[in-house]
Amino acid sequence: MYSEKVMEHFANPQNVGEIENANAVGEVGNVRCGDIMKIYMDIDGDVIKDVKFKTFGCGAAIATSSMATEMVKGKTIEEALELTNKAVMDALGGLPPEKIHCSVLAEEAIRAAITDYKKRQVEEVEEFEYDCCQKEN
Repeated sequence: MYSEKVMEHFANPQNVGEIENANAVGEVGNVRCGDIMKIYMDIDGDVIKDVKFKTFGCGAAIATSSMATEMVKGKTIEEALELTNKAVMDALGGLPPEKIHCSVLAEEAIRAAITDYKKRQVEEVEEFEYDCCQKEN
């Protein structure tokens, strides 16, 4: 049913945990199956220096989270945004049809974390502009 690679990432997932003071966090879930993925990133400039995940779900959800984090670690934001659920599935040697949604969640969690990072950058710029541009009376 599952490839050796899926079983390997399920039994020994990579990048499990949380990054304290992460500057990018994305959380997605699937109400039908109950899988929830939360991705934490430490992005410096344009490069994903570190990435970790916490996933509540089946073995395929854990394996796809593990593989997706491995595939984006050290990449630029632009490169990470090119990650597709198909690429995650291919890297794992495939998934059963009823588990494809797990790879979609992994892709969505990566995108959600990057979106969070970009929003934080805009907020920092707006805050800086506000603070530095106020006129003193």
